[in-house]
Amino acid sequence: MTEVRGEAAADGRLDVAVAALVPELSRSQATRLVKDGRVRVDGVVVTRAAHTLFAGAVLQLDLPPPAPAEAVAQDLPLRTVYEDEDLVVVDKEAGMVVHPGAGHADGTLVNALLHHVGDLSGVGGVQRPGIVHRLDRGTSGLLVVAKHDRAHQALAAQFADKTAGRVYLAVCVGVPADAHGTIDTHLARHPKDRLRFASTDGDGGRQAITDWWRLGAARGLSLLRCELRTGRTHQIRVHLREQGWPLACDTLYARRDRPTPAWVRGLVGEDRPLLHAWRLRFRHPTRDEPLEFCAPVPDDLAAVLARLELDVPGCDA
Repeated sequence: MTEVRGEAAADGRLDVAVAALVPELSRSQATRLVKDGRVRVDGVVVTRAAHTLFAGAVLQLDLPPPAPAEAVAQDLPLRTVYEDEDLVVVDKEAGMVVHPGAGHADGTLVNALLHHVGDLSGVGGVQRPGIVHRLDRGTSGLLVVAKHDRAHQALAAQFADKTAGRVYLAVCVGVPADAHGTIDTHLARHPKDRLRFASTDGDGGRQAITDWWRLGAARGLSLLRCELRTGRTHQIRVHLREQGWPLACDTLYARRDRPTPAWVRGLVGEDRPLLHAWRLRFRHPTRDEPLEFCAPVPDDLAAVLARLELDVPGCDA
């Protein structure tokens, strides 16, 4: 156990201050530390992430032991969509972290893969064996994993040169005026909040392009189909927020002028932006044949669409 002490630099939420005090923690990891009773404010344990702090408050954090140098195999639920001797395509559930890190030493997709696949040593790195691309913790849907270096290199090249295709379904707060559009910006770390990304006109940003289609709208919410031409961190989350249509239930990129309705939050789990990696296509890394997969809409997203009386997109759409 490691103790970290510091002072809140400004007024604000407790989980934001914890994440700022320990830069390697994500906002969700900081929230988990608070809820686990590992954070004290002026000597008193506080377990409410939204607790309001004032500048100068003394924080004490009891950090759990770091993740092991190598991830360990764990018998965890794993939805396998496709598997052969070269790769595995999985349908990740919302809430599962992809690979071990600060605050998530185990219980991740990598831990489950090591149990399911066996030896992935050296494929893509010690902490991220086999992982070619990633999904945020709260995002559900499709992910391809390589079983050996040759497959990893071939798949990574497709994501790098933008020949792999990824299509997402998103429920956002707000209704686009147009039925279709393209968002083309450059993304970089937010200048004031290191946990977030933002579009920038300055140097250092990387081009991010999202094509979107409005599939339906009701009660001030919209269902969008989003196709990535690039794969930047938080790309869809940033792009939709900056257009004025933030993802429903996305606390990191929420907008005060577009709050998620309470009834939606009641249907969706905590830390669950309504984003689903719906379709995935790429060429097989060793046979060079086209492959395409679809992950059915998960129950929580389907429940929201049902309340909106919008059609749930099927894999035959």
